[in-house]
Amino acid sequence: MVVNTRIFGEITIEDDRVIHFANGIIGFPEMTDFALVHNEEEGNKAGIRWMQSMQEPEFAIPVIDPLSIIQGYDPEVNDELLLPLGELNPEEMLVLVTITVPKEITQMSVNLRAPIVINAGTKKACQIIAEGENYSIKYPIYEILQEAKKAVKEGE
Repeated sequence: MVVNTRIFGEITIEDDRVIHFANGIIGFPEMTDFALVHNEEEGNKAGIRWMQSMQEPEFAIPVIDPLSIIQGYDPEVNDELLLPLGELNPEEMLVLVTITVPKEITQMSVNLRAPIVINAGTKKACQIIAEGENYSIKYPIYEILQEAKKAVKEGE
């Protein structure tokens, strides 16, 4: 499938890379099919990827592995919410959180309360609301990403 995206221009997404959200994502229930992409020219040093909508080429959300932001991230989740994903094998489970980038980039944050869970084996996914108040909706990450970028440069 060829998609003309706002961020990456024209890209080809193989059908087996499309991830299906039965109920869409929070705020966009009509968007059910996405592909994970990253900017190959910049590499993936910060671990930021994009969930590119297959229905709306102009729409893509930056996402990141929450463990790269906060060690021990383990939100409480009602197991029933994960049933649409099929049988979950820990090795095929991918958890991501969405990144918000406001005009003032130093205010960049992630939503740790509403992770995206992907079953890589079935290509099914859902966005869930974690139980409890342990994780923030707007967890600041600018300084964390700057430190990670600095560590990568020093390691090169």
